[in-house]
Amino acid sequence: MRAIITLVSLLLFGGSLFAEEATVWIGTTTPRGGESKGIYRATMDLETGKLSKPALAAEISSPGFVALDPGGKRLYSVCRLPDGQGGGVAAFEVSADTRSLRPLNTQPIGDGGAAHLAVDKTGRCLFTAQYGGGSVAVFPLDADGKILPRSALVEHEGSGPNEARQKRPHPHWVGTDPGNRFLFVPDLGIDQVVIYRIDPEAGRITRHGSGRCPAGSGPRHMKFHPNEKFAYVLNELDLSVTVFQYDPAAGTLRAVQTISTLPEELREIPCSGSEIRIHPSGRFVYAANRGHDSIAAFRIDPASGQLTFIEREAVRGSWPRNFNLDPTGKWLLAAGRNSNTISIFRVDAETGNLIYTGKTVNCPTPICIEFQSRK
Repeated sequence: MRAIITLVSLLLFGGSLFAEEATVWIGTTTPRGGESKGIYRATMDLETGKLSKPALAAEISSPGFVALDPGGKRLYSVCRLPDGQGGGVAAFEVSADTRSLRPLNTQPIGDGGAAHLAVDKTGRCLFTAQYGGGSVAVFPLDADGKILPRSALVEHEGSGPNEARQKRPHPHWVGTDPGNRFLFVPDLGIDQVVIYRIDPEAGRITRHGSGRCPAGSGPRHMKFHPNEKFAYVLNELDLSVTVFQYDPAAGTLRAVQTISTLPEELREIPCSGSEIRIHPSGRFVYAANRGHDSIAAFRIDPASGQLTFIEREAVRGSWPRNFNLDPTGKWLLAAGRNSNTISIFRVDAETGNLIYTGKTVNCPTPICIEFQSRK
């Protein structure tokens, strides 16, 4: 009888028997003697913000950044291949219930390890950015999601004014525009976002142009606004965000603003920018400051795309190399690499402020958080 009453109450008052959940895939570093063994998996209740304890999903060396294909059926990661083969990329099949990963194959990059990777929106190409090698690589994907041998490698050229960090090119992120016509590669070493035209069928990229960030700023990661009119680039070296107006037809970027994520007076210890995210509503931008161990929040002007500072919130962890917003925009997970933690924040949908929930889970050296929605 009690079970029947509970069921009726849920139906009458709009409750759900099955709370909406998201699978959280976590890329890690795997330092010698460290606790991490590969890619980890957790689940998040999107109603309450509760995050389960991460568990090992795939044993692999230094998976770092991970990326899902457009259908969510495969997961790709950067990695360090065994037996001295160097940097590589790995493919996994995601189970239908998103509870497990099945290894498909790996491929060597051939130009050092990748700092970042992305899949194009057709699911036919995998792109990687090699920070140390100064290059961008392209890998075709077959119908089963396996990674085929590298089809293209393009080396960047140039340098920047920061003698310690910009003697040569350092591509740090790779991703397509929403229309999947162009590939964008922020290069920390040359203060440019290099733009390529994509040919997914041939597995090729052709140099198209670039967007320029301030000299010595060190562009690291970028994201496109949902309206496709604006792009936001996080600059690692001077801890700033450069706002670009984007022309999707021409594939061009025009800088309209650069705003600090951390003023000089707060940089008492060495600090650097790490990650940038745009709220699903398109109203807010968030950027992480390593060293200061905080996330800066900004409000987006809908007409110009320019940013206004809202607040800086401590991540309750150490060295936030990565963070992410869940698909609903209600929650933010901040990964503390050096503290082996993931901290949970609620996002105020009206103000953009971050509210720490008081909850933190342990995860060994997390540096990438990827959400996958499921019921």
